[in-house]
Amino acid sequence: MTNDYHYIDPDHAYTDPKIGILRNRENIDDAQLLLVFESMKVSIRLEELQANPIKIKNSSTLLEIHKYLFQDIYLWAGKIRTVEISKGGRPFFPLSHFRNAFIFIDTLIAEYRQ
Repeated sequence: MTNDYHYIDPDHAYTDPKIGILRNRENIDDAQLLLVFESMKVSIRLEELQANPIKIKNSSTLLEIHKYLFQDIYLWAGKIRTVEISKGGRPFFPLSHFRNAFIFIDTLIAEYRQ
C-alpha cells in the first residue's frame, strides 16, 4: 500500500513540513498508518451515510458530505482547499475551477428539479 502524495503547499497549510504528510487530528506521522486510519474511519462514515443519506440540496452539500466523511481525520474536512495538491503526480481538482464547478452543479440540480 502506498500513499504517494506530492504537495504544492508552500505555507504547509495541509502538510507537516518535517514529514511531508497531511496534518491530521491524531497527529499520525507515518504515511502508511495515516492511510489505514483514514480508510478505516471513512469506511465507518460511509456505512453511516448509507443508513442516513445526506440529501443533495445544492453544491454546498458536497462540502457537507466531505466534512461528514473526513471529520474524524482532518480539521479542514468540508472546506474548499486553499492550495493545489496532487497524489501520485495526478492533480486534484484545480482551485481555479471550484467556483464554476459549483455554479454548474447548482444549475444541474435546478434543472433536475424542474
